[in-house]
Amino acid sequence: MSGPKVAIVLFNLGGPDRPEAIRPFLLNLFRDPAILTVPWPIRPLLARRITRARLGPATESYAKIGGRSPLLAQTEQQAALLIAALPELSARTFIAMRYWHPFSLEAAHAVASWDPDEIVLLPLYPQFSTTTTGSSLTAWREAAAAMGLAKPTRTICCWYANAAFITALAAILARAIADTRAALAPGTPLRILFSAHGLPERIVRAGDPYRMQIEATVAAVLTALGSDVPEFRVCFQSRATPEPWLSPSTDEEIRAAGADHIALLVVPIAFVSEHSETLVELDMDYRDLATQAGVPAYFRAPTPTLEPLFISALATLVRAARALPPGLSILSGRGACGPAHRRCPKETFRA
Repeated sequence: MSGPKVAIVLFNLGGPDRPEAIRPFLLNLFRDPAILTVPWPIRPLLARRITRARLGPATESYAKIGGRSPLLAQTEQQAALLIAALPELSARTFIAMRYWHPFSLEAAHAVASWDPDEIVLLPLYPQFSTTTTGSSLTAWREAAAAMGLAKPTRTICCWYANAAFITALAAILARAIADTRAALAPGTPLRILFSAHGLPERIVRAGDPYRMQIEATVAAVLTALGSDVPEFRVCFQSRATPEPWLSPSTDEEIRAAGADHIALLVVPIAFVSEHSETLVELDMDYRDLATQAGVPAYFRAPTPTLEPLFISALATLVRAARALPPGLSILSGRGACGPAHRRCPKETFRA
């Protein structure tokens, strides 16, 4: 294929690739100043303390899925399918994980070795948060500078209500609703729980737009589905520290469904791949909680992962970004976040 060489860098969280990697993975996570917003002399000490507390539960969790995270393998599959969906480009994908290999520096080295004409940065986080996309972009900038990688770069900051993405999510959810209703006894009431990874409340109070973008994704999906939709609630999972986190929590909503004697369809609205928080937390831990709470039936919608419509949506994002000048590409379908969200990427990542 002729034309400019385009490096597409996919950002994601990463995950341990063996049991021995769980501890350093957790340390990397909690040492991140975007996660623990405390001064440096305190942060490494607190990170070690939290890691000690989390190591046992995390090891047990990963043991249930083979002792390792499936995230990298799935991201590699997504990357291969994305290239196939962009036949008009001389493109290559590179993966930059945040807390375990391949790190941003490894990805930047590979990009520099390939020597592209331009770069597209595509976070696999539909909704922007300073703790996910923001942290990954900071790490990438540092890595690119270390490698002397100065190429025209388009940064896709968020795509939480992008039309192609919403079309893919709505199709997945429509199938899940139909399958759930078919499995339920006639007349059984059903509630959808849109479950997203949680954040400490202080991060959102500081202007992080994550919650707003989660709710906007849900609203857009429901609009795309039309009128025949069960009642729904938005909730947050994976609390990791003792401080107040976004509410309501997913476990609170599961208990509420038990009290209401209503079946549940849980939708992981912020994840685009299967990993420990879907395969263990949603499929095992919360299913057990639902049984204990008296929920009549518990179902879970799949993440988009390798769905053709989702891969097509990623390709659409790349094309849309390349149609814009280098710099920040806001492809959410909504523009900037608004003055209430001062940590909007438009304000913090201008190039």
